[in-house]
Amino acid sequence: MNEPTREQKIWQVVTAIPRGKVASYGQVADMAGLGRQARFVGRALGKLPAGHSVPWYRVIRTNGQIAFPEGSPAYIRQTSLLKEEGVEVIDGRVRMSQYRWTP
Repeated sequence: MNEPTREQKIWQVVTAIPRGKVASYGQVADMAGLGRQARFVGRALGKLPAGHSVPWYRVIRTNGQIAFPEGSPAYIRQTSLLKEEGVEVIDGRVRMSQYRWTP
């Protein structure tokens, strides 16, 4: 059996983030066994195939900030999906002390 790719490892970790919780790019990289490759997490999420079910929107910056430019379609989509799950987004930020996923 083939070893999962780095992207697949990231997608597996992100899929495990529960509804109503968030994780940082760095946390996902660490949990996927990729050390300090937080930027790679963003690139891997950008490569998700059409029709996927990976909850990419649950991944945000370590400081709780949404990574997309405010007002952009991706920003609006991410904040909307988080709010649907009960995650409070105020001025483009999520309170990590309240919503951070701690497996």
